Amino acid sequence: MTSPSTEQVSPHTLRKVIIAAGIGNFVEWFDFAVYGFLATTIAQQFFPSGDTSAALLKTFAVFAVAFAFRPLGGVFFGMLGDRIGRKRTLAMTILLMAGATTLIGLLPTYAAIGVAAPILLSLIRCAQGFSAGGEYAGACAYLMEHAPSDKRAWYGSFVPVSTFSAFAAAAVVAYALEASLSAEAMGSWGWRLPFLIAAPLGLVGLYLRWKLDETPAFQAVKQEHAVAHSPLKETLRNHGAAICCLGAFVSLTALSFYMFTTYFATYLQVAGGLSRAMALLVSLIALIFAAAICPLAGLYSDRVGRRVTVMTACALLIVVVYPSFLMASSGSFAASVVGVMLLAVGAVLCGVVTAALLSETFPTRTRYTASAITYNMAYTIFGGTAPLMATWLISTTGSNLSPAFYLIAVALLALAGGLALPETSRISLHDVGPQEKAPAPLLSR
Repeated sequence: MTSPSTEQVSPHTLRKVIIAAGIGNFVEWFDFAVYGFLATTIAQQFFPSGDTSAALLKTFAVFAVAFAFRPLGGVFFGMLGDRIGRKRTLAMTILLMAGATTLIGLLPTYAAIGVAAPILLSLIRCAQGFSAGGEYAGACAYLMEHAPSDKRAWYGSFVPVSTFSAFAAAAVVAYALEASLSAEAMGSWGWRLPFLIAAPLGLVGLYLRWKLDETPAFQAVKQEHAVAHSPLKETLRNHGAAICCLGAFVSLTALSFYMFTTYFATYLQVAGGLSRAMALLVSLIALIFAAAICPLAGLYSDRVGRRVTVMTACALLIVVVYPSFLMASSGSFAASVVGVMLLAVGAVLCGVVTAALLSETFPTRTRYTASAITYNMAYTIFGGTAPLMATWLISTTGSNLSPAFYLIAVALLALAGGLALPETSRISLHDVGPQEKAPAPLLSR
């Protein structure tokens, strides 16, 4: 039976699909970014103590807990998405994510309920991490399974656009609150506002996702009664090698993303001596720049193919990461902006091609499960630890440039893993029935 063709999906429907996929991803990353930007205020509200460093450490420990639950959420929602469909599963993830984020904004502080406050915060963060585990890979699959085969990276690039936009929006909101409110007002109620924004955004996203149809690819599998009964077992049995190879490349996506979006704001202050306001402004400019060039990266990947994009991204990061860190540590505002933008280009290329590869590497039957496992494991191991590793390397070696060499080492690993995958830029995503995909030989195309 011929599956429904993505070529028949109207531009109007594709625009709605982009918005529906992007808004949940926006809520997810907005929450993560806001939590990081407001870490010092949250520490005062939930972990009051005489030791500011200890309170901040506990706050970031709760931040890390969310990452630990992402792989579990990826397995759970991935299996669900391969069984009941992408649409209904993504409706669940955005509902859980937005609900948990809103609850943080309503949570009583330590002063009101004592030790129960940090315990509840930790539990909510676990729920956020669990839901986030099913969001990104599912959003990519939903969008890719609607998009025409010759423009998948371009359409898929709008998922990374929503990610970078979320970080930029969080930076603007955090800066605006700190600039306009007194320390007392910020500690009393101001910090709650960004989390409460998730409620209306989540409802809009839920409505949009519920109104759209299931993807043509999953509909075809369902019509043929070829839905996987044990997607996790099938994934591990048939696609272990592909998961390892793609995971190696996604490790660079995760590391470059967190180096650029999260760690660099701290690096600009510690190594470059910039003020917090200046460092935040540099990061904001770079985030807006990154969001703007995502579609260009998508056009490039659709034109030259995934393997060339993988090589370009890895080579670019290897070449620019050292001068990028060097300029960021110069103390010059202009040099810092250029340095962060250099790193942003490589991070964007990695992110855009990853969004396509997550769906193109695996067959429809197990696409959600396999891509969610791959993405979340790489992000948990290499993304969640990026600030910690960078700080540890600087402390151990005494060199502010040591994180650059760590990124170069991961880029070489990513290059090997990415080139072990076959070219997938023009393949059909409308396979029906069991299918095994193994990585191609290292230099084959």
